[in-house]
Amino acid sequence: MITAALPYANGLKHIGHLAGAYLPADIYVRYLRAQRRDVVFVCGSDEHGTAIPIQAMKEGTTPRAIIDKYHALIKQNFADLGISFDIYHRTSEPLHHETTQEFFTALNSRGELDVRESEQYFDEEAKTFLADRYIIGTCPVCGNTRAYGDQCENCGSSLSPEMLIDPHSTLSGKAPVKRSTKHWYLPLDKYEGFLRDWILKDHKDDWKTNVLGQCKSWIDGGLQPRAVTRDLDWGVKVPLPDAEGKVLYVWFDAPIGYISATKQWAIDQGKDWKPYWYDKDTQLVHFIGKDNIVFHCIIFPIMLKLHGNILPANVPANEFMNLEGDKMSTSRNWKLDMQDYIDDFIKKENGGSQLADTLRYYLTTISPEAKDSEFTWKGFQDANNSELVSIFGNFVNRTFVLMHKLCKGKVPPLHTDLLDDIDRSLIRDIEAAKGKVERLLEQYKFREALFEVIDLSRKGNKYMQEKEPWKKVTGGAVTEENQLLIDNCLHICLQLTANLAILINPFLPYTAQKMLHLMKVVDKILDWENAGKLKLLSVGYSLRAPELLFRKIEDDEVKLQIDKLQAAAERQGMAPAAPVDVKKEATATLKPQIVFDDFAKLELKIGHILAAEKVAKADKLLKLEVDLGNERRTIVSGIALHFKPEEIVGKQVVVVANLAPRKMKGIESNGMILMAEDKNGQLHFVSPEKAIAPGSGVS
Repeated sequence: MITAALPYANGLKHIGHLAGAYLPADIYVRYLRAQRRDVVFVCGSDEHGTAIPIQAMKEGTTPRAIIDKYHALIKQNFADLGISFDIYHRTSEPLHHETTQEFFTALNSRGELDVRESEQYFDEEAKTFLADRYIIGTCPVCGNTRAYGDQCENCGSSLSPEMLIDPHSTLSGKAPVKRSTKHWYLPLDKYEGFLRDWILKDHKDDWKTNVLGQCKSWIDGGLQPRAVTRDLDWGVKVPLPDAEGKVLYVWFDAPIGYISATKQWAIDQGKDWKPYWYDKDTQLVHFIGKDNIVFHCIIFPIMLKLHGNILPANVPANEFMNLEGDKMSTSRNWKLDMQDYIDDFIKKENGGSQLADTLRYYLTTISPEAKDSEFTWKGFQDANNSELVSIFGNFVNRTFVLMHKLCKGKVPPLHTDLLDDIDRSLIRDIEAAKGKVERLLEQYKFREALFEVIDLSRKGNKYMQEKEPWKKVTGGAVTEENQLLIDNCLHICLQLTANLAILINPFLPYTAQKMLHLMKVVDKILDWENAGKLKLLSVGYSLRAPELLFRKIEDDEVKLQIDKLQAAAERQGMAPAAPVDVKKEATATLKPQIVFDDFAKLELKIGHILAAEKVAKADKLLKLEVDLGNERRTIVSGIALHFKPEEIVGKQVVVVANLAPRKMKGIESNGMILMAEDKNGQLHFVSPEKAIAPGSGVS
């Protein structure tokens, strides 16, 4: 049972939302489906709560019109970006209201809820009690003057109206007064012991540290009873005769939406919904952002426990994603909505679904799995051009081009008696990749899992470069012996291509489908059990002509997006704290000018990394053996935090060859490897576009 947080249907959602909950959930679900697991993936619009009528006031319309408008838009956005829900439901549906009311009634009839008279804020001019979101004031934590009564969106602190400094009503602008009202409460304080055992003991080894840390902080701070009802006219009505004018609070109502969505899915499919929420063997996993941890790890589990449902097996919450040096903000227009990306990159282009995969790829590589991350348009461009185009797409395209040129467009045979160590090494890598990717996906480490897939294609490029099948053609003719070697090379490369389609499918589903089209095979090949096999494409089978999997992202496209971002923020009169200035960024770190003679003193050569190992008692250092053509050198490089030794063996790099020797941790280093560092602090090798002989000069 896989859930992704229900988005509020009060406006378009941006890529930070996509990266936080929906994309990682989709990757995991596609992996489970490939394993033929019994999995249901539910989501839907959260259409209650004060955010909806507030948006209706802003747009001068009704709450119903707001939810109908944004439900349809958000649902289509998810579909356009390949998010494959089994059902995308709505909390305004009668089935959800019935399910939520039944849930409340079951708890209340068993005495699990407390009824209390309390003082609540009341707007005397509007003549209504004020929900938390209708009260704004100054945040006591960060000083933000527009903090809501339940949360400060500037610093993320959870608040109550009483905590705000100078609170006032969003309806009238006047200071509210306190009046007595009756509400039903969930006594969270009674379950602190249960939560300590269940979360901090039972799941201390398998839940993410950021999730455990936030849960521990809440529990250690002492839990308080929390109201499950509100004085509102928009939401699920409290099903009691003495509760007129009251609805169930949205934090109680919304997560039950997972259950009502499952019910609707079961009705549509003619299945039984109950095993997915009651069977003790069912694994329930919530994908959310960090601002939802308290609801999914503390409040909803208590509700589920009291109702007799299963508890979450895991809640792999992500941190936040920033944009071009600043926090994403709808109010300041500092954001990239899914709709904007779809309009600018997918709808404008024939075959634009491949650009949906480009976004999925980049967001996964910078996923905020353990800490906040940052989307930059330059990073997006580099990820596409330097990785998808130049590594993954390049390998698949070269394989198909050479197969058509040297093997008549058919899968050549494998001559096992002619396999050498290079062949066997790549075969072992193909066979091992499935286990590596699988282990990481099961641990919700999607960034690392995707890296393993791309790295396998990188190894394919290296293998082809070492084999050089094109060089076995002399004067347009190929000897019988050379044809056998060509056959082996391209047979292995084609089987690797089929494996890459399986492994990339959870991440880039449109790309996997295009690869199936090129290979003329059906979806069945994407079953996870086929990964690691070397007989996926039959010998003699004709394949289609090569087509590029990805296109390059051009500089003018990146500039256009940055200009749009700046203009949108400026229209709000609220430009970001650190505006993006591409030219300034490019020149900010320039050193004093030099003349050509200064540059000519450097001797830059192409090196080939032969071996790499960690330096003892030095976390940042790797010891490299580098081939410079006519000599081998030992170079110590501070890149151990960015690369594993085995990942960089075989890399071609640029070496400062005439740098004076220097001892580091007792090892004499003879040279320096040139590296580039991106905005996220990640290092990248400066390498030639195509492999050339070690020792070649760089000028």
